[in-house]
Amino acid sequence: MKVETYLFGAVEVNPEKIITFPNGLVGFEQSKRFMLVHDEGSAQPSSYTLQSLDDPGFALQIVDPATLGFSYELLLSDLETALLQSPTADDVTVMQVLFKKEENGKAAIMPSLRAPLVINTKARIGLQKVMETVSQHITLSNLASTL
Repeated sequence: MKVETYLFGAVEVNPEKIITFPNGLVGFEQSKRFMLVHDEGSAQPSSYTLQSLDDPGFALQIVDPATLGFSYELLLSDLETALLQSPTADDVTVMQVLFKKEENGKAAIMPSLRAPLVINTKARIGLQKVMETVSQHITLSNLASTL
């Protein structure tokens, strides 16, 4: 299936590789089908572009929280577990959405701590877990090197 995107132009998408977010994403509920794009030269990419297949102009940069020193322990509701098709822990990945924040005339890229993406990689279905507050079950590791 060929899809026209704003960032990547016309791309061929394998229907078996589409990730579906049945509820969409916060503020973009109409976008339900996505593909992941990453640097093909990297065996283990650190970030991905989550490109909407429903809105060619909508794409998000996402990253594995571990690359930023974060670790999530999320408690999913029965409804969320059912939406994800009752995955095993090994079939689930958590990703953070990155956003641009401007403060004092300077721009920075920040991770969204309160709304990670939870994806059943086997069934290729996901949801955005919006949390009222950041839980004590998010840990930070010190990424600063002493060398």
